Amino acid sequence: MEVFEPFLAGIDNPDHRDRVEEVFNWVKTRFPNLMPKIAWNQPMFTDHDTFIIGFSVAKQHMAVAPEEAGIHRFSEEIVQAGYDHTKGLMRIRWDRQVDFALLERMIEFNILDKQDCSTFWRK
Repeated sequence: MEVFEPFLAGIDNPDHRDRVEEVFNWVKTRFPNLMPKIAWNQPMFTDHDTFIIGFSVAKQHMAVAPEEAGIHRFSEEIVQAGYDHTKGLMRIRWDRQVDFALLERMIEFNILDKQDCSTFWRK
């Protein structure tokens, strides 16, 4: 996914870069209809020009942003997976494994919930 190469190149820690690249590749393989995109300097995936899921990195974690509706819908599962969250994103500490099943449910939820959405963000 060439679109994410500059973002990945900006991640100094090679282990963190590998983890993020693994997640991006997993999303693209599992959901081939989603389009990778950089907007607001953040990597994300879209469906019919509407936001599905976005990512960012920090020193202690990778952040996953499925919009507030996604966090609200999965808040208990996020905590059960050992992650913390705000109203707009969940944080996966670098020393934790990625719960790909949870990530898959979040993406599937957004794809279905936003199938008739004509705007980038939910209103």
